Amino acid sequence: MRPGTLRGRDFLSMDDLSVDELWMVLDLALDLKKRLKAGEHPRLLEGKSLAMIFEKPSLRTRVTFEVGMWQLGGTTVYLAPQDVQLGVRESVADVARNLTRWVDGIAARTFRHTTVEELAEHAEIPVINALSDLEHPCQVLADLLTIYEKRRRLEGLRIAWIGDGNNVCHSLLLGAAKLGMHIIVATPEGYAPRGEVVERAKAHAARSGGHVQLTHDPREAASGADAIYTDVWASMGQEAEREVRAQVFRPYQVNRDLVALAREDVLVMHCLPAHRGEEITDDVLDGPHSVVLDEAENRLHAQKALLALLLR
Repeated sequence: MRPGTLRGRDFLSMDDLSVDELWMVLDLALDLKKRLKAGEHPRLLEGKSLAMIFEKPSLRTRVTFEVGMWQLGGTTVYLAPQDVQLGVRESVADVARNLTRWVDGIAARTFRHTTVEELAEHAEIPVINALSDLEHPCQVLADLLTIYEKRRRLEGLRIAWIGDGNNVCHSLLLGAAKLGMHIIVATPEGYAPRGEVVERAKAHAARSGGHVQLTHDPREAASGADAIYTDVWASMGQEAEREVRAQVFRPYQVNRDLVALAREDVLVMHCLPAHRGEEITDDVLDGPHSVVLDEAENRLHAQKALLALLLR
């Protein structure tokens, strides 16, 4: 594992980790995954506790954080929306100050990114962004781990994001650019990722030898890609826009014809849950190029590494 420590740090954005620190997390994740497969359970977080504040429902995020802490010897406290009601029943600052007295870390899955930032501002313990409207960095740690496992490198690989310029797209832009990947994002007009995130990603790419490109043409993005990544067209909180988005995004469906433009060994990625027949077809999601279940599994291993480095 590469040297360094993350103890006591927050993880709100992919920009909270340097290149060396990103590799430190990925290296430890690979080691912990290998040890788990061998039946080993290093109790790196014996006696540690994690509070999980969830404003949104979850399958992968909740299960992987809970199981991950348990496998490392720690415990979790799940706080559902009705339990906390951030900013309504109690201020975000007061929740952060109280949790600081009881637990060793906070994982927060929120609507607004500013909520995660406010928790971090007032908590004296590490705060992890388990999803916000701006970023989903834990997902992208798992994505980068998956690509590295399959290709044994990241630098120079071409990854195509096709669909909405959303929170996962933002984190992927930052992470891929930092690690020297070539990322091309294809979105309809008006749905591009935020300009400030793109500019930060371009700055990372200039240092790493990577490349960042935006387009409105999904075929251009998919051509020659090592990986094609898509996500739902309407995220949680955008349900009222779903019918409009379904029309706008229809040409951006990841289907057999689009995948045929990529490399023969292309990886097809999706953070899940998927709306089958919308952003991706069944034959692609369940097909030989799909690594979506590997990504889902790697949420466990990547987050275990992150937790061990932040809380130990």
